[in-house]
Amino acid sequence: MTLIAFLILIAAVVIGYMLNLRSARALRHGGANMHSLDGFHGSYAALMVLIPTFVLIILWLLFQGSVIDYLVTSSLPQDQLQGKSAGEAQLIMAEIRSIAGGRIFGTPEPWKLDAAERMMALRATSGGLLVAATAALAAVMLYIARRRVRADFRARQGAEGIIHGLMVACATVAIFVTIGIVASLLFETIRFFKMVPFWDFILGTSWEPQIPLREDQIAAEGAFGMLPVFLGTLVIATVAMLVATPIGLLSAIYLHEFASQRVRTVVKPVLEILAGVPTVVYGFFAILVIAPAIRSFGADLGLPIAPNTALAAGSVMGIMLIPFISSFADDALGAVPRSLRDGSLAVGATPAETVLKVLFPAAIPGIVGGILLAVSRAIGETMIVVMAAGLIAKMTINPLDSVTTVTVQIVTLLIGDTAFDSPKTLAAFALGMVLFLMTLVINIAALRIVRKYREIYD
Repeated sequence: MTLIAFLILIAAVVIGYMLNLRSARALRHGGANMHSLDGFHGSYAALMVLIPTFVLIILWLLFQGSVIDYLVTSSLPQDQLQGKSAGEAQLIMAEIRSIAGGRIFGTPEPWKLDAAERMMALRATSGGLLVAATAALAAVMLYIARRRVRADFRARQGAEGIIHGLMVACATVAIFVTIGIVASLLFETIRFFKMVPFWDFILGTSWEPQIPLREDQIAAEGAFGMLPVFLGTLVIATVAMLVATPIGLLSAIYLHEFASQRVRTVVKPVLEILAGVPTVVYGFFAILVIAPAIRSFGADLGLPIAPNTALAAGSVMGIMLIPFISSFADDALGAVPRSLRDGSLAVGATPAETVLKVLFPAAIPGIVGGILLAVSRAIGETMIVVMAAGLIAKMTINPLDSVTTVTVQIVTLLIGDTAFDSPKTLAAFALGMVLFLMTLVINIAALRIVRKYREIYD
């Protein structure tokens, strides 16, 4: 049904554009002095149909699941939900959704089968109503747009006003989404600190978030010290940046200043292909090539090396980050005024001295931006770390040991249908909040550095 709704939307947009375009042309051929070009009348109709109808479909799809779950939950037998916690109720609804989707495990209770049938019926009804509402709204907007085709109608201003309003709405949505993300992190983090002492999390040196979720379940007490997790993140990110930064900067300098046009034409696209390689491919490369090579080399030297190491994950991550730094550094060097380069060479400086003492300092803002982007990518990478570095949190800065990162632990804690009512799951939000604050501090420091150099070289 969703596909039908979108097909109706596309058809209505095309019809609205063609109808208003033909009507405007008819008026012009009839001798009317049109205020706007014919294409603007068609664009106005297309936008009038597209934006409200598209918003309706998106809002419908966003709230459809929640409304259906509420209706199904309210119709369940009260004795089946009595005494159930929020997490247990969510697990029951997850099972009902699974049955409604055709994934049946074991022999469900009859009331769950009835609830699944009710859910499927509600979904079918919702799909039909969505198609009807889409068609009705599109027809209404078509009628309104068609009635406005006149010689004195300012179609260009109308179309541009709609586009301007759309851009303002998108900017507003981006702002509120950011606020919502921060608010959700903060709210769940506060819930976590109500269960786990703040200083135990901030200064704790043990990360073992396995705790009993039921009274009959046997598990450890649980330890939620974040230091091992963030230390592993810093170790892997440091290794990655030690690999990516010099190679990226030197490759950018060579391609921009010293390489011939033929070499640049071939090497630069090949280098940027690395940015498009999926991270899972890098993970396979790390565990099949880099990690065995490191273990073999360590065995020759008599060094104890873990099967999964931060060095393997960080090295491959550094290779992945080379295109980011190289591309930003190349663009930054290209933005330096030609007069600075020519003036340096004119006073007798060598090309190498020109790069190191003139071009590189002047391009610092762009280079810092590229390095920061690479740092953010390194901190947020998950797949390579899972495959090459492991899942064990350790208080170590040894790159030859197995470590884990914040993002890996967040994914591990939130796998499956999870209820956010225990310290184990809420710990993911606390980790996310600290990671958010860390990246915020890095960005603020970088902005200060960029502003300082821009004051000198702009």
